[in-house]
Amino acid sequence: MAHRALRQMMLDRLGPSVWAKVERETGTGPADLISLCVYDDSKTIALISASAAHLGMAVDEALRVFGRYWVRFAELSSFGPIMDFTGQDLVTFINNLDRMHRSVVLAMPDARVPSFTLIDETRERLLVRYRSDRIGLETFVIGLLEGLMDRLNETGTVELFERSGSAIDFAIHLDRT
Repeated sequence: MAHRALRQMMLDRLGPSVWAKVERETGTGPADLISLCVYDDSKTIALISASAAHLGMAVDEALRVFGRYWVRFAELSSFGPIMDFTGQDLVTFINNLDRMHRSVVLAMPDARVPSFTLIDETRERLLVRYRSDRIGLETFVIGLLEGLMDRLNETGTVELFERSGSAIDFAIHLDRT
C-alpha cells in the first residue's frame, strides 16, 4: 500500500510522465504496487529517493511530506473505517495505534509494524514513544503525526524530542489556547 500511496502522491504532484521516470529509474513494475504485500525497505527507499529528486527535495523532506500524505491516502482507502474506529481525537488515536497495527498484521502476517505509546500528556504537548526495527524513518513519522493532526483538526508542530536505545520520542506541541 505504501508504494501505491507514493505513486498517487507523485501523480497528484507531478503527473504520470514523472512517475514513469521514477518507475524506470528504480526498476519498479506493477508487481511492486500490489496492496497487502510486504516489500523490502530498500525498494521503498529507492522509490522515495527517486521521487525526492523529482520533487526537488531532500530525502528527509520527501519522507515528511509522504508521511503526511500517507494519512490522507489511508483514510480514503479501505483502511478508512479502521482509522475511524481508532479514534476521533489525537490522544485516543495514538493510544489505539498499536491495536490498529495488530489488525494490519492479521491481514499481512509478514508486516513489520511500529509501536506507538503516549508517554506524557499535557494540554499543550503530547510525548509519543515510537519503536521500530526500521532505521531512518524519523521524518516519515513526523509527517504521519502531522497528518494525524490535520485529520483530527489539531494544529501545532512535531519534533524529534529524544532518542533512547531503540526508542524515539516525538513531542507534539499543540496550539491550544
